[in-house]
Amino acid sequence: MALEGGRRETEAKVTFGPGTNFNGLLKFRESLCIRGKFTGTIEAQGSLIVDRGAVVEADHISVSSLTVYGAVIGTIHAADKIDVMSGAEVRGDLTAMRLRIADEVLFEGRCSMIQTEKEVDIFSRPTEEIKAELQKTNG
Repeated sequence: MALEGGRRETEAKVTFGPGTNFNGLLKFRESLCIRGKFTGTIEAQGSLIVDRGAVVEADHISVSSLTVYGAVIGTIHAADKIDVMSGAEVRGDLTAMRLRIADEVLFEGRCSMIQTEKEVDIFSRPTEEIKAELQKTNG
């Protein structure tokens, strides 16, 4: 069975169907697709899909990635990315490393971008420079 937008249901490990109404604290590690209604807090290591017609009202959402086709109200933090697809509604502040907002989206809030730590190649720096830096932090 395919979800709205041509995605396959097999992309999500767990799906809350259209008739589902869940309240409380939601934690998961893999991936979850919400097709019904959720109210509460989401603290997850996995990815979340809010399907077309679904409504998520959360004081806080923390996931690895979020894809929104439906409606989400609340503060959102994604370690990787947030995709807000055409026809979606998002009301709340967004924080992510990558953010994509399609045309025809209702968005009210602020966006903050997470920066990854700049990689340092210690082998390209002179040994004396590294020693001096270490002495400053330890001394």
